Amino acid sequence: MVDNEAIYNICKKNLGVSSPGFTNLNCLIAQVVSSVTASLRFDSSLNVNSNELQTNLSPLLRIHFPLTTYAPIISAANATHEQNSVSDPTYSYFEPGNQMVKCDPREGKFMACCLPFRGDVVLKDVQAAIQNIKTNRTVQFIDWYPTGFKLGICNEPLTLIPGGDLAMADRSLCMLSNTTTILSAWSRLDQKPDLLYSKRAFVHWYVGEGMEEGAFCEVRDDLALLEKDHEGVGLDSADTEEEAEGEH
Repeated sequence: MVDNEAIYNICKKNLGVSSPGFTNLNCLIAQVVSSVTASLRFDSSLNVNSNELQTNLSPLLRIHFPLTTYAPIISAANATHEQNSVSDPTYSYFEPGNQMVKCDPREGKFMACCLPFRGDVVLKDVQAAIQNIKTNRTVQFIDWYPTGFKLGICNEPLTLIPGGDLAMADRSLCMLSNTTTILSAWSRLDQKPDLLYSKRAFVHWYVGEGMEEGAFCEVRDDLALLEKDHEGVGLDSADTEEEAEGEH
């Protein structure tokens, strides 16, 4: 998923672009897509294919909206002053400023994480960085599902779009994670449409083209149900058992 507000903030704060245009946004998104699909296009020492991504990231049918994070996001102007190790992009993944959707992953719980590295990366360094995250409890995981880190390593050197805002790096990481933090994006998405629909703003345009007004309510109810699904996923198994006992 990609959030326009998050992409604009990354271009302004991380890349130093004062007035980002569509070219700046699209170049960043293209870099993310390129990183995710690198292991499909190049020989990899530790491969991740699309079927594995789907299997590992979606424990439940309706919970299939992965949060995307890219690191390092360094402007070309600061390329000579900033270097990164394997652990640097790994930790940067959990920072709000590197998320492609505006949310804070530290406030939710993770169900699964896929970490496709690219560039000069050695497996033992990746494993050490992951172990530090687990030991320091950098993020929380749900306790009712065997959560883990799916690793991918593509040693093909990083390729950047000529004239883009990103600086060349020895290694990069594009994390895909299934987390309850995405719930905050749904909550923000509710507000403006709810306000417009309460005043029936623009509804007549859609109805005039043949759409039934009840479709608005159906879609809104489905989004509300999706939010409840994510809230339920974030509950610990002990909390779920207590709720079940209370109902009896």
